[in-house]
Amino acid sequence: MLKLILRRIIVALPTLIILSMIIFGLQRMLPGDPIQTMMAEESDPQVVEFLREKYRLNDPLPMQYLAWVGNVLQGDFGSSLRTGIPVTEMILQKLPITVQLATMAMIMALLIGIPAGILAAVHKNSAIDYTANAVALSGMSVPNFWLGIILIMVFAVSWKILPASGYVPITQDFWLSIKSMLMPAFVLSTAVAAYLMRHTRSAMLSVLSSDYIRTARAKGLLSNAVIIRHALRNALMPIVTLATLLFGDLLAGAVLTEQIFVIPGFGKLIVDAVFTRDYAVVQGVVLFTAIGFIAMNILADVLYIVINPRLRHPQ
Repeated sequence: MLKLILRRIIVALPTLIILSMIIFGLQRMLPGDPIQTMMAEESDPQVVEFLREKYRLNDPLPMQYLAWVGNVLQGDFGSSLRTGIPVTEMILQKLPITVQLATMAMIMALLIGIPAGILAAVHKNSAIDYTANAVALSGMSVPNFWLGIILIMVFAVSWKILPASGYVPITQDFWLSIKSMLMPAFVLSTAVAAYLMRHTRSAMLSVLSSDYIRTARAKGLLSNAVIIRHALRNALMPIVTLATLLFGDLLAGAVLTEQIFVIPGFGKLIVDAVFTRDYAVVQGVVLFTAIGFIAMNILADVLYIVINPRLRHPQ
């Protein structure tokens, strides 16, 4: 297991290097000067020049990139041009908020998507199958911003049973924190649940037509035992892969939802940083997100082996 993880990390290193170049290069292609954006229009030219030297903005791009990578390898993502706060500190402040939101969304998606996919596969071409597919298609088609606004109008404005926006730390008030995250988590989970339902249905249909499933049924095993113990376990592998990758998407793709519900997570941090040309924050957050996504891929490989013990001894 340890060898597998080490191999995956070594394979991921070139990907990270290429990603770091893309992140750094694209960020430098944004129009506007970060120092001029940060300073007032009538700023002192000497101060501007001092800040450009301080943040190495006068150096050639390759030198700036190598200096940034060298600092990142030492765990230093730099400091915000706007606030001076270390980027690592900002990431550690915002990460738990986005992780809580993504985790709640993934739990909802798993609870909705997998049972719906199993029911649709078991009752293929029935009313249950057609309904599940229609709901899944709706989940993929409905825009997040529209669904978020509708939920706010119904549950916060009309019924007054959930807060309209904001975030309460889970350490401060557990239940209020959960309530404040219910609507944004549901909005994020709709598309993920739809993808999980479609993949679960497809994987289950493939497994249910296998010879060993027919044999299990011929031996007189109960239908639920055949579905849960034999079919679902073998169908889980593609679902696990998809779920781990979608969790990485949730961590990186909650930008719009966090803006609608005014949640101070990764999404709001990176949007504010892009508009203020805060290079260090954008580069740090995007690189950290890419590392998280690669970590999710490695976790999927580990879960493969946990689910299917035959992969532990491939020879």
